[in-house]
Amino acid sequence: MPTPAEKLADARLYFVCDAKRPADELRGVLEGAATGGADLIQLRDKEAGGDVLRSAAAIFREVADGHAIPFLINDRPDLVASLNADGVHVGQDDAAVAEARRVAGPEAIVGLSSHAPEQLAAAEATRGNERPDYLSVGPVWETPTKLGRPAAGIDYVRHAAANATLPWFAIGGIDPGNVDEVLAAGAERIVVVRAIAEAADPEGAARSLAESVGAVGSG
Repeated sequence: MPTPAEKLADARLYFVCDAKRPADELRGVLEGAATGGADLIQLRDKEAGGDVLRSAAAIFREVADGHAIPFLINDRPDLVASLNADGVHVGQDDAAVAEARRVAGPEAIVGLSSHAPEQLAAAEATRGNERPDYLSVGPVWETPTKLGRPAAGIDYVRHAAANATLPWFAIGGIDPGNVDEVLAAGAERIVVVRAIAEAADPEGAARSLAESVGAVGSG
């Protein structure tokens, strides 16, 4: 059976979701996303307390297991084990990759945000425990989930396509209406938040995006 790290290599549609909804609604959104073709999910909620995170993480884990996809958490390598996550995503101002890997464990996936060519170059120059398992590249467009973060623009996607050897996902304001522009710039993997979380039909939105990037839904 493939490990979470091996599944990461094939992931194309990465869904990031917060914990700000009732349990049944959260489960429905995650099930819709995974059934539609999301092949990597992340719990990202900077404001949730421990009990809320634990409750939400249990639902993420349940859905991830049901669809055989990895489940990551944002920003908290210290919670990877207790929340039964497969890894962690850290930002430029969070724990360094090597530290996140030390805390989360040697088998944990560690992803890293990047917002500019110099950050991508710095990640590409790393080796061993300092090297992230994947990068996010963006935000392509400004997004309310990253308030105050200026858009990196479509040119950064083109730069990543030309220069990155690490697996990378374009992120930031991507939806069914603009995904083709991102793919035309060279992206093969995408991260979405609102395009699925706020969709009237999360499964349908995920399926549309998954078809665009060639992800295979679990049905």
